[in-house]
Amino acid sequence: MNNLRRLDLNLLVTLDVLLAEHNVTRAAERLSFSQPSVSVHLAKLRDIFDDPLLLPGPRGMRPTARAEALREPLRQALDALERTVAPAAPFDPAEATHTWRVAATDYGESTVVLPALSGLRSAAPHTRLALVELAPPRIAKQAEQGEIDLAFHISEDAPPGMRQRVLFAERYVLAGRAGHPRLKRKPTRAQFCALEHVIVSPDGGGFSGVTDEALAESGLKRRVVLSVPHFLFVLSVVANTDLVAMVPARLVRDTRALQVVESPVEVAGYEMTMLWDERSHRDPAHQWLREHIAGSV
Repeated sequence: MNNLRRLDLNLLVTLDVLLAEHNVTRAAERLSFSQPSVSVHLAKLRDIFDDPLLLPGPRGMRPTARAEALREPLRQALDALERTVAPAAPFDPAEATHTWRVAATDYGESTVVLPALSGLRSAAPHTRLALVELAPPRIAKQAEQGEIDLAFHISEDAPPGMRQRVLFAERYVLAGRAGHPRLKRKPTRAQFCALEHVIVSPDGGGFSGVTDEALAESGLKRRVVLSVPHFLFVLSVVANTDLVAMVPARLVRDTRALQVVESPVEVAGYEMTMLWDERSHRDPAHQWLREHIAGSV
C-alpha cells in the first residue's frame, strides 16, 4: 500500500515503455519526454521497487529478474486501465444483447410500446424487453436502483428530479359500440349524462374522475355504472354492451368495433411523458432506446 501511494500513472507508463525499448533515449522519444525526465522516472522507480530494474548492457539496458516479473502484469494492468478510461463505444443495436425493463400501464403499453415494438425487434433483434406494471409512487426509486430503464406516465404526476421527455398530448373522446343508437352524432350534455358509463379507476373501485369534475362545475352528473382498473377492458366492455366510456383518443384510433364521437363535455387532456434516471442519461444504449421510442409514437 505504501508503494502504491508513492506511485503515479506516469511512472508506470514510463516503466512499461522502458521494458519494451531497453533504452532511455528511445523510451523518451516514444513518451515525448526529454531523456533527463525519463532518467528521473527510472530513478524513482528503482527507489520504489528497491531494485535497479534496468542495468547497462552491450546493446542498451538489460532488465533485472524483478523487472521481467513486472513486465506482463504491468502490461495487463495498463491495458485494463486504458479500456476503463476509453470513450464509450458507439452503440450498435444490431449486435446488442441488452434486456430493457419498462414500466407502463396498459394504456402506455398500447400507445407507446406497441408502436415501437416492431422497429425495436427489427433494429435490435438480440435484445429483450420486459414490461412491468407502473407503480407511480415507486418510479423514481425503481429507476435510481436500476430496476427499470424507462417509465411512461402523465407529465403532471412525474416525480421531480427525473429526466423526462414529452411524447405526445392526449385528449378524451366518447366511445361506444359500433352502431350504438345514441352515438350516431355528438350527444347533448343531457343525453351524455343519461347514458350508462364505465370508468377507469387505477386505484380500484372509484366511480368519479375528471369528466365528473367537469360536469359538476355545471351542476350536472352522469350515470357511472361500472368501474374497472384497466383501459383495455373498457374497450371490450363498450364494444360488447351499450355502456359508453370517455377514453383517450389514441386508444381508439382505427378501432372498427367502436363508434367514437366528440364529447359534449370539455375535459382537460394530458401529456404522455417518458421518464428515466440521471444515471442512465448519457448511456449510448439508453439514448438509442429513448430516441427509437420517441420516434415511433
